[in-house]
Amino acid sequence: MAREKKGKGKSARGSAKGPVAEIGVIGGSGLYGMNGLTDAREIRVKTPFGDPSDAIVVGTLEGKRVAFLARHGRGHRLLPSEVNFRANIYAMKLLGVERVISVSAVGSLQEELRPGEFLVPDQFFDSTKGRASTFFGNGLVAHVTFDKPTCAQLSLVLADACVSSGVAVHRRGTYICMEGPQFSTLAEANFHRAMKFEVIGMTNVTEAKLAREAELCYATIAMITDYDCWHPQHDSVTVAQIIATLNQNASNAQNVLREAIKTMPAARSCKCGSALAHAMLTDPKVIPAKTKKNLAALIGRYIS
Repeated sequence: MAREKKGKGKSARGSAKGPVAEIGVIGGSGLYGMNGLTDAREIRVKTPFGDPSDAIVVGTLEGKRVAFLARHGRGHRLLPSEVNFRANIYAMKLLGVERVISVSAVGSLQEELRPGEFLVPDQFFDSTKGRASTFFGNGLVAHVTFDKPTCAQLSLVLADACVSSGVAVHRRGTYICMEGPQFSTLAEANFHRAMKFEVIGMTNVTEAKLAREAELCYATIAMITDYDCWHPQHDSVTVAQIIATLNQNASNAQNVLREAIKTMPAARSCKCGSALAHAMLTDPKVIPAKTKKNLAALIGRYIS
């Protein structure tokens, strides 16, 4: 359920005219707002999994309805492990979003991936510990495919938008997601490099898993801020260094987002929208009523 900050509340799923938003943007470190939104308003969305990280700002950009959420809350209040990923993704689903763009700060694990450049990863490696990374359980078992964890169509749009915006971009690579909030030890960084991972961050794999279960397209603009601790000229990573690069990247990220949203195809040509079609194993007759109610936005088209 959603309610506007001002005025009477409206259903989170929009009116008979359509969804509240088509495209969701989740902004990470350094991106706490979105430029160019017209007719913008804040919506507070209630989900069965609690509250999202912040109010969601909904508006129009390049003729498309967009929902923006600051992953760590405005003012950066939430550690990566404190982010309510389930609420964030479920809220996007309730608003009618079909595509989610993540903008995230990452460290580089390879010499050729330089601070200030962007990468659109096509793979994730999960090194988190005990995060809630599924909507299922509580009497309903589902296993979605995740061999290709990002949406190829959406990733192509993001990479092409970087090129059009004059931003150096790498079109594929593996993002290892660590727990944090501490940065890597030197031993960890060297191990990650030996495994030929490209970048490291603390959030995206959890979002990607939940987005797939919610049948949402998901892709990442990974903004490279530093060389982690492995580089001989970057033997320690500080927040000050990261913030400086983030500030340089901010305008680039805004330009890429605008271009991506402008050129986004109207129709999805991927399989993200049917990820649950053959994923649920539980006999519908034995699924608890409360679980059905809580997951109605996800499973309603398959299980009444």
